[in-house]
Amino acid sequence: MSILNLSAQQLRQAADIKEKLSALEKELATLTGSNAPTVAPKSVKPAKKKGGMSAAGKARIVAAQKLRWAKIKAAKVAPKANKPVKPAKKTMSAEAKAKISAAVKARWAKVKAQKAAKK
Repeated sequence: MSILNLSAQQLRQAADIKEKLSALEKELATLTGSNAPTVAPKSVKPAKKKGGMSAAGKARIVAAQKLRWAKIKAAKVAPKANKPVKPAKKTMSAEAKAKISAAVKARWAKVKAQKAAKK
């Protein structure tokens, strides 16, 4: 039965009974010498444990990871230092460029002349 469906007289009776219960609990507490009420509190769920790693354990992992990265970086640097030095690219002189350009132009002029002769 819901508390909303009770009559005014029934509500007064329920309040009286509740007051008597609390008075009896107080009396029992004084007899037993405890200040806490004898009614068991609602069950409280224990707090969930956040993470299972200590600060020292975390520090060891961080140190090990830093050591791994240092080894990787050292390995990457080493091959670069051992590579032979490439000589500078040779550039073509202006005379050589002009000579090649003239030869290519002469070749294409010859091809065009042959095509014109065929027509």
